[in-house]
Amino acid sequence: MAELDPVIHVPSRLRIVTTLNDLLDDGDTVTYPRLQELLAMTAGNLTTHLAKLEAAGYVTVAKAFEGKRPVTSIGITLEGRAAFRDYRRALLELLG
Repeated sequence: MAELDPVIHVPSRLRIVTTLNDLLDDGDTVTYPRLQELLAMTAGNLTTHLAKLEAAGYVTVAKAFEGKRPVTSIGITLEGRAAFRDYRRALLELLG
């Protein structure tokens, strides 16, 4: 039986990866405030979970400026999409 990815298995991270996978096409990003709004998560909670997903190579977090205003963009990597597909497959297998 396949193992569930412990990085994705945490409920908040599963919500993040699911949202990014469904929302974004390859190479696209979403701004941090928009993702926070979609997930209804606090900034601290979202930042903590994004850091874990970024460390695993599942998401990208890019900080830039638009004029003098900072903008943070979040994307899902090809590895993140593959990990999510594997996670879904393992979960479905586990559920029978």
